[in-house]
Order: sequence, then C-alpha cells, then structure tokens
Amino acid sequence: MNRTELKQFLDAKVLEYEHPKFLETDPIQIPHKFSRKEDIEISAFLTATIAWGNRKSIITNANKLMDLMGNSPYDYVVEYNADKADELSNFVHRTFNGEDLNYFIKSLQNIYANHNGLESVFAKKSEANSMQTAISEFKKTFFELPHPIRTQKHVSDPSKGSAAKRINMFLRWMVRTNATSVDFGLWNSISPSQLSCPLDVHSGNVGRKLKLLTRKQNDAKALAELDKNLRKLDPLDPVKYDFALFGLGVFEKF
Repeated sequence: MNRTELKQFLDAKVLEYEHPKFLETDPIQIPHKFSRKEDIEISAFLTATIAWGNRKSIITNANKLMDLMGNSPYDYVVEYNADKADELSNFVHRTFNGEDLNYFIKSLQNIYANHNGLESVFAKKSEANSMQTAISEFKKTFFELPHPIRTQKHVSDPSKGSAAKRINMFLRWMVRTNATSVDFGLWNSISPSQLSCPLDVHSGNVGRKLKLLTRKQNDAKALAELDKNLRKLDPLDPVKYDFALFGLGVFEKF
C-alpha cells in the first residue's frame, strides 16, 4: 500500500474500533465508572499501571483496587495515612504488590497536595511533538519521596530506553477527545499531537507488517520510528491509530 491507501485503510479501522463497544473488553472501562476529574485520573493511572497480562485479569484486579479505595479514589488518596497501609497490603497483580500500591497512593497524595495534580506534572516538561521527556520527569517527581527501590520498576522511563506503553496509554485516555465516548479529553494543557502510540506486542507486530516500523524491539527507538510514521498519516492526532493497530492485532489476528 502507498501512503494514501494505508491512511484510508487505517482510518477505516479507527472508525471500526474507536467505539463504545471497545470498552466492554478494555481496562479503560474502569475510569469510565467515575465522573469527577480526579477520580477518573487516579483510577485511570492505577489501572494503566497494572495493565499488563491477561485483560480479564487486569479488569478484575483494577475493580478490586477500586473497591479497596471505597470506589472514591481521590478521597482515598487525600485521606490516606499510615493506618491504611494494612488495607492495601494484600493486593497483588503479577509483580505489583501491596508494598508498591501503598507507595503509589502516598506519591499520588504528594502530587495532588504539592504539585497541582497529575495533569500539571505531565504538562510541565511536555514538548511540541513528544511526551517522552515529560514521562521521564514525571517519574522523578513520582519517586521524590522515600520509597522501596523495587517499586521504581512499575513506572517506565523513556530515557532508559523504554517504550513506556502503559503511561502512553494513560495519556491517550486523558488527552484525546471524548467525541466517541472512549477516551476522556480531560486534559487541555496537553494536545493529542504530542502523544505517542502505546507500543506493545500487538501494535508492534501490526506496525511491522504495515511497514510503519522496522525495528525489531518494542523499545523507545521503535516508538520514535512509529511516531514519525503515524504523524505522516495524521500530525494532529497520530495516536488515534492505536485503535486500528490494536484491533487488527487482537481481534483480527492480522
């Protein structure tokens, strides 16, 4: 396919998959349970953090996590103290455990109390066509409190070569328009044009088959290559193609 044909093909797949039925099997359904901005942000961030492995398991454990927080994540974060640590201590999703979760809640409390919230931290170092530096800077802020060293692995760092799939997915949820009732369009200080596709095994494999990607590893360099090619198709909203790449890989076994 030439570029025009490729764009027509992928645009059609975006229309097919960026639809409320997408929510039925995707972890983004968790933040859709809430209406307050801060509840959506926090539930989305925590859900994205554990979004690896079987999607049913991700959704099940994210719901358990919301239950632990009384289904009021912002209030829980604001009111969190050391006495609540035991409430979270038994939570586990793969290698993310109660110790990690307790630090995440403590750090989120610090971010809302002292850094004007998640949106402000991510927007601070955002660049015209990239959020990757901003993600690295976010990690520094997130771990500015005393923390278990093991917990650092649960926040990716593009400056260390990571494609930061889960954080890029979280940013897509927060920034892209809610016109189709899938993403939220909550954050106005960041533009969709700055976003990167959440690169994983599915989007990577489909991207290679469509010659959007040549690098074999799904790392930061691969993400930069994919970004460049998706921006040629739509410079204002390149990450909309996440729906097409993911759908082709997961649902169509492309």
